[in-house]
Amino acid sequence: MATTNETLEHPDMEELFGRKSFFEKAVAMVRQQPVGAAGFFIIAALAFLAAFAGVISPYSPEVVKFEDMLLAPGAEYWFGTDQFGRDILTRLIYGSRTALTIGFVAAFSGATTGLILGVASAYFGGKIDLILQRFIDVFIAFPVIIMALAIVAVFGTNLGYVVLAIALPFVPDASRIVRSSALTLREIPFVDAARALGYSHSRIILRHMLPNVMAPYLIILTANIGQAILLEASLSYLGLGVQEPTPAWGLMLQGGAEEYAESAPWVPIFPGLAITLAVFGFNLFGDGLRDMLDPRLRSGK
Repeated sequence: MATTNETLEHPDMEELFGRKSFFEKAVAMVRQQPVGAAGFFIIAALAFLAAFAGVISPYSPEVVKFEDMLLAPGAEYWFGTDQFGRDILTRLIYGSRTALTIGFVAAFSGATTGLILGVASAYFGGKIDLILQRFIDVFIAFPVIIMALAIVAVFGTNLGYVVLAIALPFVPDASRIVRSSALTLREIPFVDAARALGYSHSRIILRHMLPNVMAPYLIILTANIGQAILLEASLSYLGLGVQEPTPAWGLMLQGGAEEYAESAPWVPIFPGLAITLAVFGFNLFGDGLRDMLDPRLRSGK
């Protein structure tokens, strides 16, 4: 009989989380998944802008200059100015900080909650599984944007409630996907061996089941960040998300998408491109991550 450690370890763990250095994994990803690597570089560029916005930005994002209202892109203002004379490039750079912070916190909260519910539902089964899945069905019945609008309409546009409104719709999908993987794990002998050794439910779930569903979890998390950025921009555009004077891409669209579409097209175009690029980057990276972590896709190559 295999040793205890060998019995309790999933056979794919070393393959998925090997001992290669971070640099070696990065080089392997660029070679094997160039599309995913392109997404990673987009994300890295946005993260760099967000982290060093105060150093990179040529102006303050909140300073109003009415004498410079709606100036076209030029040498002084590369992306032009908005209806308040604020530099659009500066607000885009600071807006990346808002988008990435809210996007990551909301996606991480939603995906992690779904991870815990999905694994617990699959592990315990029976009535617990039935109750949790019916609870998830209720949330799935609501469209994502409708649920988010309902939350901010009831609780207000405080930043915490905005994050909650974005995170909550991500819970059902994450829970369902993780549960499907956890159901397979529950039938593998190492779970029965852990029960036979007298391990507690919490130890089995935390040490032996959660690590083996991290691949789908990471894919869900990456995809959800892009969707969270898009949802935050949608709420801000509707006036139910981040409020002025905080720089946010959705707010920039709200102020110029319709009124200045013809007279000053640079006002809505650049924020729209920033949102598109961010979502595109996370989607590319998520696809590459899925191809690297999914054993069925790796075996087909």
